[in-house]
Amino acid sequence: MDFHRRPVTSAFVLVVAVAPPFARAAERARIEPTRIAAAPAIDGRLDDDVWKSPPLSLSDWLTYNPLNGDKIAQRTEVYAAYDDRNLYFAFHCLDPEPGKVRGSLSRRDDMWNDDWVGLSLDSVGNGQTSYDLFVNPLGIQGDILTTPSAGENTAPDFVWESAGRRTEQGYDVEIRIPLTTIRFKSGPEVGMGVLFWRRVSRLGMSASWPAVPAGRSFIDCHALMSLHDLKQPLTLELIPSLTYSRREARATPDAFGPADSKPDAGLSVKYGVTSSATVEATVNPDFSQVESDAFQVEVNQRYPLFFSEKRPFFMEGLGTFELAGVGGDALMRTAVHTRKIVDPFWGGKATGTAGKLSFAMLAAGDDAPGRPLDGETNPFLGDRQEFLIGRAQYSLGRSSYAGAIVTDTEFGTGHNRVFGGDVSLKKGAHGASATFLATTTVSPDGKESKDGVGGQAFYGYESKGLAFATQLQHYDRGFQMDTAFLNQVGITQGWTYLAPSFYPDAKKHPWFKRFVPFVFAQYGKDRIQDGLPWIVVSGIRMHFTRQGFFRVDTIFGQEPWVGRTFRVGNTRFFGQAQFTRWLNVYAQYFFGRSIFYDPVDPYLGRQRNLYAQLTLQPTARFNESVSYNRVTFDRLSGGGRVYTVNVLNTKTTFQVDRRFSLRGIVQYESSRSRILTDFLASWELRPGTVAYAGYGSLVERQQWDGNAWLPGQGSYITTNRGFFFKASYIHRF
Repeated sequence: MDFHRRPVTSAFVLVVAVAPPFARAAERARIEPTRIAAAPAIDGRLDDDVWKSPPLSLSDWLTYNPLNGDKIAQRTEVYAAYDDRNLYFAFHCLDPEPGKVRGSLSRRDDMWNDDWVGLSLDSVGNGQTSYDLFVNPLGIQGDILTTPSAGENTAPDFVWESAGRRTEQGYDVEIRIPLTTIRFKSGPEVGMGVLFWRRVSRLGMSASWPAVPAGRSFIDCHALMSLHDLKQPLTLELIPSLTYSRREARATPDAFGPADSKPDAGLSVKYGVTSSATVEATVNPDFSQVESDAFQVEVNQRYPLFFSEKRPFFMEGLGTFELAGVGGDALMRTAVHTRKIVDPFWGGKATGTAGKLSFAMLAAGDDAPGRPLDGETNPFLGDRQEFLIGRAQYSLGRSSYAGAIVTDTEFGTGHNRVFGGDVSLKKGAHGASATFLATTTVSPDGKESKDGVGGQAFYGYESKGLAFATQLQHYDRGFQMDTAFLNQVGITQGWTYLAPSFYPDAKKHPWFKRFVPFVFAQYGKDRIQDGLPWIVVSGIRMHFTRQGFFRVDTIFGQEPWVGRTFRVGNTRFFGQAQFTRWLNVYAQYFFGRSIFYDPVDPYLGRQRNLYAQLTLQPTARFNESVSYNRVTFDRLSGGGRVYTVNVLNTKTTFQVDRRFSLRGIVQYESSRSRILTDFLASWELRPGTVAYAGYGSLVERQQWDGNAWLPGQGSYITTNRGFFFKASYIHRF
């Protein structure tokens, strides 16, 4: 172990010690929905009897993005009701310019650039988890699961119903949330947290009730929603699935090899053990992802590239396992990166709450480490790597908690085990967190072992006029967490960020919303590279109307690499604007001095990086997204070009109706001379009841020498192609 641990350990104890003052809850607004006997039809028309009563009596809706605390001209009337099986909400969205309301007929979770309205629901009422639901004017859904540790997670798709309709005054939306979808504690008096929000796309502004002051989380601002005599239904959910895939790889210039055809069937089961605990298991599932990963620049990367999870079984509830203080500028991006479970044969999950305590478990068996290896013998052929992850959190008040985590991976005769705890505290504009982890590792052959500790301590403050944050991190040389995505070990590092905000006169400059100068400084000790890395970033950020912003900053510092220390620096430009209702443009450009990370002979060079993305939506059904990334690197001494990389990603979507869509992806990457195509037809009735049919191919530049392929030479040729079909059906008992 490394000796330098005391800063993080002491900070962890200090943050825990101040838990009670941070956890005190402020008085909050209350609403009481109407209990009804006849359910409304969810059709986007507010003509049912339940909606003829007066709307909820709410105070002013105030903006939270990009400005905080402003009123908007677009009024919103909200209605709420419930019965023994569902919660119901209706929104009458008024707009002085109804013709400018934006709504697209898109796939679920692809409507964020539209106008939308919805709610954040803390169904358990402990301030730790919220179901965030959004609906655009055409009834298209978006949903997010938010937790204090993981923030917003767009991966889950909940089962709920919505409808929307444009009107002469704006638009109307209806929502039905089955009680089987959410988790709550049954009883004669049930308290849930709720917050309503609305976005006006053309203004680039979002508002809510209750108001969300700068620096506060949505969960911390929920109103109390009082319900009576509700019982959580115990559900049994079955999702049988059927898949078929056929893949071919080119064997010679004139022929493909034998096709690999694979029909398969699987079954997922979810059962509500109690009103607040659920278990889920899946055997022989189709864990493949429907959408391929976007190409990224892979040349000259010091740290591994991160690819987000896209497999539904792992995406749902993934944020539950997150630790405080990860992500952002932290060394650990995520504590549980399920993409490391490459080819699972089985999987199981359990989640639940008991008063202020919530818990979650994830287990899986991965066949990938036991596969045959190309050109060498795998001593663990046929072995399966087992994953077990356990997480618990105890609520200390809204948005505050203390937690624990245990992870265990077993492979061969070795293992990796991690034990740790974290605490996250939120009080008004102040936030603090700390994490401490201890690991022990034995290699798969049992011949080597190591252990280590790691963790972080964080404090942040954010108000309308000032943002400040600082973090201290440490990871031993021997620290290893097989479930995590961690950039670096053997390092102690701290950083500080300061950013005041200024607001121009709205009457003189209505297009100019906010001006933010900022500075970021980071310093550390890298024990593996034997150096003292540091950087300073200073710049300005400006926010405009039409979702526009512009940022420019400069970076200078030093970075150790294989026993040498290099002076590095960059100038960076960022910009984005919604030029018209159908065109959004984002661009960034970097240039400066960077390292070529050769493990033997590194050197400095001039690097330029251009990235641009265009999103076009000329009609409500059609969407085109195109991104281009160009990176060049020239050696500083001598000036010769070392590499040029071009990456192009395109995605075209046509939404036939709310359920059926067509999508095409074409990607090009120059360093490996490859083109990927991915075409998909999808039908989605509801989460769990879906059908997909897709075709994909990989075109690479290769030349045949009579016995083998020579990559990067000759002409482009299709080297792999495949077709797949997948269907599943959800049945709830």
